[in-house]
Amino acid sequence: MKTDNRGAGLKDKIHFKKNQDLHLTIEDFTREGEGLGKYHAFPFFVKDTVIGDVVAVTVTKVKKNYGYARLKEVLVPSPDRVDPPCPVARQCGGCKIQQLAYDRQLEYKFDLVKSCLERIGGFAGADRLMEPIYGMEDPWHYRNKAQFPVGRDRQGRLVAGFYAGRTHTIVANRDCLIQAPVNREILDLVLMHMEKYKIEPYHETGHTGLVRHILTRVGYHTGQIMVCLVLNGKADSFAGIKKLARDLAGIEGMTSLVVNSNMERTNRILGPACQTVWGQDYIEDYIGEVKYQIGPLSFFQVNPRQTEVLYGKALEYADLSGHETVWDLYCGIGTISLFLAGRARKVYGVEIVEAAVEDARRNAAVNGFENVEFFAGKAEEVVPAHFEKTGDHPDVIVVDPPRKGCDSRLLETMLAMAPEKIVYVSCDPGTLARDLKILCFKDYELKKVTVVDQFAHSCHVETVVRLDRRSLP
Repeated sequence: MKTDNRGAGLKDKIHFKKNQDLHLTIEDFTREGEGLGKYHAFPFFVKDTVIGDVVAVTVTKVKKNYGYARLKEVLVPSPDRVDPPCPVARQCGGCKIQQLAYDRQLEYKFDLVKSCLERIGGFAGADRLMEPIYGMEDPWHYRNKAQFPVGRDRQGRLVAGFYAGRTHTIVANRDCLIQAPVNREILDLVLMHMEKYKIEPYHETGHTGLVRHILTRVGYHTGQIMVCLVLNGKADSFAGIKKLARDLAGIEGMTSLVVNSNMERTNRILGPACQTVWGQDYIEDYIGEVKYQIGPLSFFQVNPRQTEVLYGKALEYADLSGHETVWDLYCGIGTISLFLAGRARKVYGVEIVEAAVEDARRNAAVNGFENVEFFAGKAEEVVPAHFEKTGDHPDVIVVDPPRKGCDSRLLETMLAMAPEKIVYVSCDPGTLARDLKILCFKDYELKKVTVVDQFAHSCHVETVVRLDRRSLP
């Protein structure tokens, strides 16, 4: 989002009020996918708009230097506006930019990464280092994991769908256009079963009812399907669950029915305990030639088509010859680690979630990799402790942190370990640029950047960069 202070103090002169109607021309986009329009230089953020739209809006909130407004009507549509094919795109909190033509979505994400690298990281002319963005040929039905909250609507009907943005109000939708099409059949069967056996959905306010979420995982390459019922109770509290398992088993590819028990008052979707009711404890899928076993609690990238692109680019940037020692930090279930293991002498993976480390070790065994070792713990604790003890200097470090980026202690240790290359995989261009500024202050040079559209129709974007250690003078 561009910085503009021209609206400072203007609110007091114009006296904007809640529910006031205005006409705006949308001039810019925020990182959250909201349009930015100005009324006499005072900026308003408006969801569901596109740069170039002329819109009628209603003011919803006014701060000192900016405000928020709700879209009433598009008076003159932008040439980049399209009709969202999803009938609940505006209400649902998932696809915030579905109304933007896909080629323009790609431009927006490329420019977002470029802007963060230049403004936050200080890398002038960053686009000279950036490869063209990797978009999707077909940006629909790409997600291999879905989590549908279950409840009742105002008429008392049983519904499943997704939460409206920043609320816990369920927008009924059994046919999400970015999820696997088989989810519709699964949801129909589960909700029909709940109606027949009078099984209540979970009610947050009273902590009553049973079914909180219906989670599905679908193997993109294998076609294997897992259904996981997230319950405010255990499996035996779900009436007729064996009958539901038989009904679900009629769906082609169905591999597993699991119950996850989450009996706490929490917004966290999954609880710690799972019970397999029917079939396997996991499904299998591939990224490239590497096979992964994926359970209900496993972290696995949700877009397998683009994940192959992302990890393939990370492997390319690592530029391994077979003799290197590599550290893979924030490794999850070992997805990148195993991609690297086929080309490296030794790979060490670090992950804070112990269950994910167990998955990683199992996946290494499944694929016959004996040159991979995994550590459970915080990367900012495990890596400094190992380096202090051994003084080992790896050839390559690959880091794929959460949105908050890398801990400062970890960055300091990475600099002390002085690998020849660092490959940074990021899901947040802002924290990426912040961390790269630290790494490149003296020791490293930003060499290559690739943006991958992992989450079409949302504002999220994945980036992979290569840093090379500077030669000493």
